[in-house]
Amino acid sequence: MLEVNICGINFKNPVIAASGTFGFGKEYGEIYDVSRLGGISTKGLTLNKKAGNDGVRVFETRAGMLNSVGLQNPGVDGFISNELPDMLKIDTNILANLGGGTIEDYLEGIEKLNKTAVHIIELNISCPNVKCGGMAFGIKSEVASDIVKRVKAICKKPLMVKLSPNAEDIVDMAYKCCEAGADAISLVNTFKAMAIDINKRKPIFDNVTAGLSGAAIKPIALRMVYEVSNVVNVPVIGMGGIFTAKDALEFIMAGATAIQVGTANFVKPDVCLDIIEGIKEFMKKENIKNINEIIHII
Repeated sequence: MLEVNICGINFKNPVIAASGTFGFGKEYGEIYDVSRLGGISTKGLTLNKKAGNDGVRVFETRAGMLNSVGLQNPGVDGFISNELPDMLKIDTNILANLGGGTIEDYLEGIEKLNKTAVHIIELNISCPNVKCGGMAFGIKSEVASDIVKRVKAICKKPLMVKLSPNAEDIVDMAYKCCEAGADAISLVNTFKAMAIDINKRKPIFDNVTAGLSGAAIKPIALRMVYEVSNVVNVPVIGMGGIFTAKDALEFIMAGATAIQVGTANFVKPDVCLDIIEGIKEFMKKENIKNINEIIHII
């Protein structure tokens, strides 16, 4: 009833824990059975281990959250050796979220992940391109298209590309990424934002700006998912401010084959179960036999 198919892989339900909010599933596994999820997207990985940013990393704002964690992670090799074995014991699909500062970083990371049993690689193109002054790979369509094309040429796993809402034209970017070989699109990542400490007369974050997520971004994220799903012919995975089954159903009706839940996990650690059960209840009430009946119904 809730099963969906993404890139030829069956998901028991359309609810996936989003990257950066679920670690590698271990801590949440102490709270509930995370195998009930459709999938888990790993903490953002980079080729080499990263310590993350200094200073404040997380700051609550009205109807949302700002984060400047800085992709703290054990590196691809550390993930493969120390985290992946336990993740693969969970009866769910594993999406390896991969970022990088250079195209070489991405390609080497892909080569390493190719040799593992992860189900999907989720390519995070919101990372700053260190060779081009720090502008993210996911801002200009041509740059994003080039990196997807080069990654796809060597990637042996289904390739999902995660888009930034800060792109110059996210619809054009999605289209060009698919032309370049993306097997699926996930959106949206966090919005570039900031906060100021008026007492100290300085920005909250050492990096000045940070990523905004949470309920505040949902209507914009929903619009972007709707627009993108109307121009691409690959599965779209929607995210951005999903806290309830109603939120999830809106994204699904707007064109998302599946959804990812991020910030809400910090508010209620087992919120994904509430969303799964809420979708079931809605389908029963509306006499919907299969969730595929309402995907992209709008």
